[in-house]
Amino acid sequence: MVRSDALQCERIVRKHARTFTLASYFLPSRKRRAAFAFYAFCRMADDIVDSAGFCDRKTVQRKLQSHRRDLVEALEARPRGPVFRELRWALREFSIPGEVMFELLDGISRDVEPEIYETWDDLERYCEGVASTVGVMCAHVFGVPGGPRQLDIAIGHARTLGVAMQLTNILRDVGEDARNSRCYLPTEELRRFSLEREEVLESRSLAGDPRWNRLMTFEIARARALYENALPGISMLSDDSQRCAAACAIGYAAILDALEQINYDSVSTRASVGTLARIGILWDAWRFKSRTASTA
Repeated sequence: MVRSDALQCERIVRKHARTFTLASYFLPSRKRRAAFAFYAFCRMADDIVDSAGFCDRKTVQRKLQSHRRDLVEALEARPRGPVFRELRWALREFSIPGEVMFELLDGISRDVEPEIYETWDDLERYCEGVASTVGVMCAHVFGVPGGPRQLDIAIGHARTLGVAMQLTNILRDVGEDARNSRCYLPTEELRRFSLEREEVLESRSLAGDPRWNRLMTFEIARARALYENALPGISMLSDDSQRCAAACAIGYAAILDALEQINYDSVSTRASVGTLARIGILWDAWRFKSRTASTA
């Protein structure tokens, strides 16, 4: 059963996360298995929220509550189903505090009802809930030599990387989110560039608009600064995990380049990283570890 449970989580990752699937090959099997378990758990919660377009809100809330109860039972040694069995194993194997899982579910639940984020601070808190929590899980799984103080510092960097990656998602998925009546971009910043939330939700012709281009240039610069601030944390990880973390960071940052290549049109299309670029990302991740080893 253990093998089939692990394979079920792996299938979920392969279906939904191409960049992470490639990056995971840099991990030893034990850590890869745990990372797949956490991704599968998060993906299940995301899928529940995404079903809001097909179900009424109360049904989605009930499904999320059921997902939360299944997490509680997994923590209490009564896991239900392959994903929660794998999740319990990973939590115990890597001594990950259970509260971070509930923090993630609290963040994801905010997507059930479209929410307006007035300022960057508001949006950053949302990003921390849905993505920085994943960074915390990964830091524990990847390992941080040097004791509790080093772990705390590395987790801080991992949280920053989570915000960078979630902001990248938001910038890439503007059109898709708008079709689900969601606009994550802060109202204060939209207005700074003479835009209104309704224009993002209703317009399909923002691409090429100088106001939109200026906003996207600003947000992309912010995301890149976040990636830069998170970078020192990768070198703090265990040697056998640095290349995986680097591949994830480099791969997601490449989406920002793809957004620029399509002239910031994330309203009518979706930026993606091509196959050759993905190969380049793996090479850059391999070189990242080689560079850090040569400068040690």
